Amino acid sequence: MKFSSQSLDERIERYWSRRAQGFGAVRRYELSSEKSRLWLCEIEPFLPSGPLQILDAGTGTGFFAILMTELGHAVTGVDLSPAMIDSARETAQKKNMPIDFHVMNAAQLAFPSARFDVVLSRNLTWTLPDVRAAYTEWYRVLRRGGVLINFDADYGNVSFAQQTEKLNQPNAHAAIESALLKECDAIKAQLDISGVPRPEWDMRTLGEIGFTDIRCDTQISDRIYAKVDETFNPVPMFRLTAGKPG
Repeated sequence: MKFSSQSLDERIERYWSRRAQGFGAVRRYELSSEKSRLWLCEIEPFLPSGPLQILDAGTGTGFFAILMTELGHAVTGVDLSPAMIDSARETAQKKNMPIDFHVMNAAQLAFPSARFDVVLSRNLTWTLPDVRAAYTEWYRVLRRGGVLINFDADYGNVSFAQQTEKLNQPNAHAAIESALLKECDAIKAQLDISGVPRPEWDMRTLGEIGFTDIRCDTQISDRIYAKVDETFNPVPMFRLTAGKPG
Protein backbone atom coordinates (compact mmCIF):
# COMPACT_ATOMS: atom_id res chain seq x y z
CA MET A 1 0.00 0.00 0.00
CA LYS A 2 1.31 3.44 -0.96
CA PHE A 3 0.87 6.29 1.50
CA SER A 4 -0.04 9.85 0.55
CA SER A 5 2.88 12.29 0.66
CA GLN A 6 1.54 13.94 3.82
CA SER A 7 0.94 10.70 5.71
CA LEU A 8 4.38 9.40 4.66
CA ASP A 9 6.02 12.57 5.95
CA GLU A 10 4.18 12.07 9.24
CA ARG A 11 5.30 8.45 9.45
CA ILE A 12 8.89 9.45 8.75
CA GLU A 13 8.75 12.19 11.41
CA ARG A 14 7.37 9.77 14.00
CA TYR A 15 10.09 7.24 13.24
CA TRP A 16 12.95 9.72 13.60
CA SER A 17 11.47 11.27 16.71
CA ARG A 18 11.46 7.80 18.29
CA ARG A 19 15.11 7.45 17.25
CA ALA A 20 16.18 10.86 18.61
CA GLN A 21 17.49 9.81 22.03
CA GLY A 22 19.67 6.95 20.84
CA PHE A 23 20.67 8.80 17.68
CA GLY A 24 21.80 11.77 19.76
CA ALA A 25 23.94 9.55 21.97
CA VAL A 26 25.78 8.15 18.93
CA ARG A 27 26.33 11.62 17.46
CA ARG A 28 27.61 13.00 20.77
CA TYR A 29 30.09 10.12 20.87
CA GLU A 30 31.16 11.05 17.34
CA LEU A 31 31.72 14.65 18.39
CA SER A 32 34.13 13.55 21.12
CA SER A 33 35.95 10.99 18.99
CA GLU A 34 38.33 10.99 16.01
CA LYS A 35 35.26 10.80 13.75
CA SER A 36 34.93 14.58 14.00
CA ARG A 37 38.34 15.06 12.41
CA LEU A 38 37.64 12.41 9.77
CA TRP A 39 34.38 14.05 8.74
CA LEU A 40 36.03 17.47 8.59
CA CYS A 41 38.62 16.04 6.22
CA GLU A 42 35.77 15.02 3.90
CA ILE A 43 34.08 18.45 4.05
CA GLU A 44 36.67 21.23 4.35
CA PRO A 45 38.32 20.81 0.92
CA PHE A 46 34.99 21.65 -0.75
CA LEU A 47 34.09 24.73 1.29
CA PRO A 48 34.45 28.15 -0.37
CA SER A 49 36.79 30.60 1.34
CA GLY A 50 35.72 33.05 4.04
CA PRO A 51 33.09 32.86 6.78
CA LEU A 52 30.10 31.09 5.26
CA GLN A 53 26.35 30.85 5.64
CA ILE A 54 25.75 27.09 5.80
CA LEU A 55 22.49 25.14 5.76
CA ASP A 56 22.69 21.74 7.45
CA ALA A 57 19.74 19.98 5.81
CA GLY A 58 18.42 17.11 7.92
CA THR A 59 20.63 18.20 10.79
CA GLY A 60 19.36 15.47 13.11
CA THR A 61 20.94 16.13 16.49
CA GLY A 62 23.28 18.75 15.04
CA PHE A 63 26.55 16.93 14.36
CA PHE A 64 27.50 18.73 11.15
CA ALA A 65 26.05 22.01 12.41
CA ILE A 66 28.35 21.92 15.43
CA LEU A 67 31.41 20.97 13.37
CA MET A 68 30.80 23.88 10.98
CA THR A 69 30.16 26.34 13.80
CA GLU A 70 33.45 25.32 15.39
CA LEU A 71 35.11 26.38 12.13
CA GLY A 72 33.61 29.87 12.50
CA HIS A 73 30.73 29.61 10.02
CA ALA A 74 27.14 30.77 10.59
CA VAL A 75 24.99 27.64 10.52
CA THR A 76 21.28 27.01 10.15
CA GLY A 77 20.06 23.48 10.83
CA VAL A 78 16.69 22.07 9.79
CA ASP A 79 15.03 18.74 10.50
CA LEU A 80 11.51 17.34 10.18
CA SER A 81 11.64 15.83 13.67
CA PRO A 82 10.98 18.16 16.64
CA ALA A 83 12.68 15.66 18.96
CA MET A 84 15.85 15.75 16.85
CA ILE A 85 15.84 19.55 16.88
CA ASP A 86 15.33 19.60 20.65
CA SER A 87 18.37 17.34 21.04
CA ALA A 88 20.42 19.49 18.66
CA ARG A 89 19.53 22.67 20.53
CA GLU A 90 20.43 21.08 23.85
CA THR A 91 23.87 20.01 22.60
CA ALA A 92 24.54 23.40 21.00
CA GLN A 93 23.51 25.24 24.16
CA LYS A 94 25.87 23.13 26.27
CA LYS A 95 28.65 24.12 23.89
CA ASN A 96 27.50 27.76 23.86
CA MET A 97 27.09 27.71 20.09
CA PRO A 98 24.63 30.13 18.43
CA ILE A 99 23.19 27.72 15.85
CA ASP A 100 19.83 28.59 14.27
CA PHE A 101 17.78 25.38 14.41
CA HIS A 102 14.31 24.97 12.86
CA VAL A 103 11.74 22.20 12.59
CA MET A 104 11.32 22.22 8.82
CA ASN A 105 10.87 19.93 5.84
CA ALA A 106 14.17 19.93 3.93
CA ALA A 107 12.24 19.72 0.65
CA GLN A 108 10.04 22.72 1.51
CA LEU A 109 12.36 25.36 2.91
CA ALA A 110 11.01 28.61 4.37
CA PHE A 111 14.10 30.60 3.35
CA PRO A 112 14.54 33.20 0.62
CA SER A 113 16.38 32.29 -2.55
CA ALA A 114 20.17 32.68 -2.61
CA ARG A 115 20.36 32.57 1.20
CA PHE A 116 23.30 30.16 1.72
CA ASP A 117 26.84 29.61 0.49
CA VAL A 118 26.76 25.89 1.28
CA VAL A 119 24.09 23.23 1.67
CA LEU A 120 25.46 20.30 3.65
CA SER A 121 23.64 17.04 4.32
CA ARG A 122 24.31 13.57 5.67
CA ASN A 123 22.10 10.50 5.45
CA LEU A 124 19.00 12.50 4.57
CA THR A 125 18.13 12.07 0.91
CA TRP A 126 17.48 8.33 1.27
CA THR A 127 14.66 9.16 3.72
CA LEU A 128 12.80 11.67 1.52
CA PRO A 129 9.57 11.05 -0.40
CA ASP A 130 10.66 13.50 -3.13
CA VAL A 131 14.43 13.81 -3.48
CA ARG A 132 14.21 15.81 -6.70
CA ALA A 133 12.13 18.43 -4.89
CA ALA A 134 14.76 18.61 -2.15
CA TYR A 135 17.61 19.04 -4.62
CA THR A 136 15.60 21.74 -6.41
CA GLU A 137 15.02 23.59 -3.14
CA TRP A 138 18.70 23.35 -2.22
CA TYR A 139 19.62 24.79 -5.60
CA ARG A 140 17.15 27.65 -5.01
CA VAL A 141 18.52 28.64 -1.60
CA LEU A 142 22.16 28.48 -2.72
CA ARG A 143 23.88 31.67 -3.83
CA ARG A 144 25.61 31.81 -7.18
CA GLY A 145 28.90 30.00 -6.77
CA GLY A 146 27.49 28.06 -3.82
CA VAL A 147 28.22 24.42 -3.11
CA LEU A 148 26.16 21.34 -2.28
CA ILE A 149 27.88 18.60 -0.24
CA ASN A 150 25.69 15.55 0.26
CA PHE A 151 26.72 12.33 2.02
CA ASP A 152 24.43 9.36 1.59
CA ALA A 153 24.25 5.68 0.60
CA ASP A 154 22.03 3.37 -1.41
CA TYR A 155 20.16 2.29 1.70
CA GLY A 156 17.14 1.22 -0.36
CA ASN A 157 18.99 -1.97 -1.31
CA VAL A 158 19.53 -2.99 2.31
CA SER A 159 17.30 -4.45 5.03
CA PHE A 160 18.48 -2.80 8.23
CA ALA A 161 16.72 -5.41 10.36
CA GLN A 162 18.35 -8.36 8.58
CA GLN A 163 21.76 -6.72 8.27
CA THR A 164 21.92 -5.77 11.95
CA GLU A 165 20.83 -9.25 13.02
CA LYS A 166 23.69 -10.81 11.02
CA LEU A 167 26.44 -8.35 12.00
CA ASN A 168 28.68 -9.71 14.73
CA GLN A 169 30.45 -6.41 15.43
CA PRO A 170 29.69 -2.95 16.80
CA ASN A 171 27.63 -0.72 14.52
CA ALA A 172 25.35 2.31 14.62
CA HIS A 173 22.18 0.17 14.59
CA ALA A 174 23.22 -2.37 17.22
CA ALA A 175 21.28 -0.75 20.07
CA ILE A 176 18.11 -0.11 18.07
CA GLU A 177 15.20 -2.39 18.83
CA SER A 178 14.18 -4.77 16.05
CA ALA A 179 10.68 -3.28 15.72
CA LEU A 180 12.14 0.14 14.92
CA LEU A 181 14.49 -1.26 12.31
CA LYS A 182 11.59 -3.11 10.69
CA GLU A 183 9.59 0.13 10.66
CA CYS A 184 12.48 1.84 8.90
CA ASP A 185 12.60 -0.94 6.32
CA ALA A 186 8.85 -0.61 5.79
CA ILE A 187 9.16 3.15 5.24
CA LYS A 188 12.03 2.68 2.80
CA ALA A 189 9.88 0.32 0.76
CA GLN A 190 7.44 3.21 0.18
CA LEU A 191 10.08 5.65 -1.12
CA ASP A 192 10.76 6.13 -4.82
CA ILE A 193 14.44 6.80 -4.08
CA SER A 194 14.78 3.20 -2.86
CA GLY A 195 14.08 1.94 -6.37
CA VAL A 196 16.63 3.92 -8.38
CA PRO A 197 20.38 3.30 -8.89
CA ARG A 198 22.38 5.57 -6.65
CA PRO A 199 24.43 7.70 -6.86
CA GLU A 200 23.95 7.63 -10.66
CA TRP A 201 20.36 8.87 -10.37
CA ASP A 202 21.44 11.70 -8.08
CA MET A 203 24.18 12.89 -10.42
CA ARG A 204 21.85 12.91 -13.41
CA THR A 205 19.12 14.71 -11.47
CA LEU A 206 21.49 17.36 -10.11
CA GLY A 207 22.60 18.10 -13.66
CA GLU A 208 18.99 18.39 -14.87
CA ILE A 209 18.26 20.89 -12.09
CA GLY A 210 21.18 23.08 -13.11
CA PHE A 211 24.07 22.08 -10.85
CA THR A 212 27.51 21.92 -12.44
CA ASP A 213 30.89 20.39 -11.54
CA ILE A 214 29.08 17.34 -10.16
CA ARG A 215 31.45 14.85 -8.58
CA CYS A 216 31.04 11.65 -6.60
CA ASP A 217 33.39 9.81 -4.25
CA THR A 218 32.32 6.25 -3.43
CA GLN A 219 35.29 5.46 -1.18
CA ILE A 220 34.52 7.62 1.86
CA SER A 221 33.47 4.69 4.05
CA ASP A 222 36.98 3.27 3.69
CA ARG A 223 38.26 6.44 5.34
CA ILE A 224 35.52 7.26 7.85
CA TYR A 225 34.82 3.73 9.06
CA ALA A 226 38.24 2.10 8.82
CA LYS A 227 37.96 1.60 12.59
CA VAL A 228 34.92 -0.39 13.68
CA ASP A 229 33.17 1.15 16.68
CA GLU A 230 29.65 2.02 17.80
CA THR A 231 29.32 4.57 14.98
CA PHE A 232 30.21 2.03 12.28
CA ASN A 233 28.00 2.11 9.18
CA PRO A 234 28.26 -1.13 7.16
CA VAL A 235 26.52 0.35 4.09
CA PRO A 236 29.07 1.97 1.72
CA MET A 237 28.52 5.71 1.61
CA PHE A 238 29.16 8.21 -1.16
CA ARG A 239 29.84 11.94 -1.22
CA LEU A 240 28.23 14.11 -3.87
CA THR A 241 29.52 17.62 -4.49
CA ALA A 242 28.00 20.07 -6.95
CA GLY A 243 28.07 23.80 -7.59
CA LYS A 244 25.54 26.46 -8.53
CA PRO A 245 26.96 28.41 -11.47
CA GLY A 246 28.20 31.90 -10.64
